[in-house]
Formats: sequence, structure tokens, C-alpha cells
Amino acid sequence: MPPLRTALLQSSGRAGSVAGNLATLDEAAARAASAGARLLVCPELFLTGYAIGDSVPELAEPADGPAAQAIADICVRHGLAVHYGYPERTGEAVFNAAQLIGPDGAPLANYRKTHLFGSFEEEWFTPGGHPVVQADLDGVRVGMLICYDVEFPENVRAHALAGTELLLVPTALMHPFTFVAEAVVPVRAFESQLYIAYVNRAGREGEFDFTGLSCLAGPDGTVRARAGRGEELLLGDVDPALLAASRAANPYLDDRVPGLYGSLV
Repeated sequence: MPPLRTALLQSSGRAGSVAGNLATLDEAAARAASAGARLLVCPELFLTGYAIGDSVPELAEPADGPAAQAIADICVRHGLAVHYGYPERTGEAVFNAAQLIGPDGAPLANYRKTHLFGSFEEEWFTPGGHPVVQADLDGVRVGMLICYDVEFPENVRAHALAGTELLLVPTALMHPFTFVAEAVVPVRAFESQLYIAYVNRAGREGEFDFTGLSCLAGPDGTVRARAGRGEELLLGDVDPALLAASRAANPYLDDRVPGLYGSLV
């Protein structure tokens, strides 16, 4: 099976401008597709911006809302899948969500952040209740988390045990927590033997100062691609052959002793 070329869009876009962020996404999708990418991953809440304060209810949309249709059109036009963060409205509840839409424009998976971070998220969002959400893309089992979720090892291990091979993690990592991007994410990839596409915002947005440093971390513990601190389109390959070899050499998943871990829950 050939590697899945994956593009990571490190950008904060335009806070509060869905139309502006869709235009940025369309341009990035064109560049990613021209470089051979089959998947483009955007940051947390990319559709609306993160620092949108009390505009969250106003900007929130259903999973099948007008922005989802616009992104489906982008997917079809450029022939690649897009994974984007957005505020999802369901009835009176609003979730910090991410959706994966396939190259044919069909929705593949929708995930709601389970571990909310800080007073802003706790005020405006309802936590999701499904820790493992997956889809298949070009023969690769893709899983989804959002930002703070990946800092809990149980979340990543649950994905590994469910067969996730590439874990997509849109994020809004801010100063001073650079060690998460630099150290925690590569360790999570190694200890659970999967790829992690960790895609951050960049620069200052309202009260938040985002660190950048997006990366594609491999199951062998190496960072296969790393962004700097500014806006950037990063490319890397998710190689099923490397994943299989790494899992054979580092059999953490096979060597577990679940009977010893009851106290964790």
C-alpha cells in the first residue's frame, strides 16, 4: 500500500470570518493537492477562529451546515480529503468539533472534543462523549482527537487498540506549553505505535499566543515533518510499511497486561 501523503495547514486564518477561512482553506487545498497530498488537516476551530469569545453560538453550525457543503465542494474540486475544526451546533448544545470529509465530498467522520481546556472552552462548549471516532481513507485507518485530548495517554492508547494508524489532532496550543508539541506528541506516537498529525494555530489571536510547531510524528518516535512558528503548509507521508515494521520492533500493544491496569478506571 502506498504512503498517504498528508498536508498540515498551520494557520490561524481570520477570527470570526468563516468566508475568509474557507478561502484560505481552498488555497491551501490547491497547493496540497499539487504536491500530491490526499489529506489536508487544519487546526482546532479553524472554520471560525479560536478567539471568538461570545460569538461561539452565532458562528456554530450543524455538521451538515453550509460550511460543510462548501468544504465538500473544495474536496471534490481538488481531489483530497479535508479535516477541519469547527463549533458544531446540535439543538441547544455547542461542541468543539472536527469533521473529516472525503475526496468525493462525502462526510467520513465527526468528532466532539471530550476534554475541554480552560475557562473559555468550559463556558461555551459541551464535552463530547465518544472517545474513539474513526474512518478509512485510502486504506489507512484514521482516528480523531482534538488538542487537550492527546495529552491524556489513555485516549491515544484507546485509538491504538481500536486499530487507528493515523491520529489527527487539530490543536490550539499556546505559550508556554511548547513541550507538548516538542516532546509529548512524539512520545504518544511511539508508546502507542501510530502516526500523529498534530496541527496547530500560529501567532497571536486575541488573548492567545499560539506556538505553531505542528508536526507529523511517526510510530518510531521520530518527527517526520515539523513546522516553525509562523504560517506554513507542511507535508509528510504516512507509510503503512514503516508502521508495520515499527510495531514489530516495538510490541507495546502485544505485550500489555490488561489485568494489571484495573485501577486506571
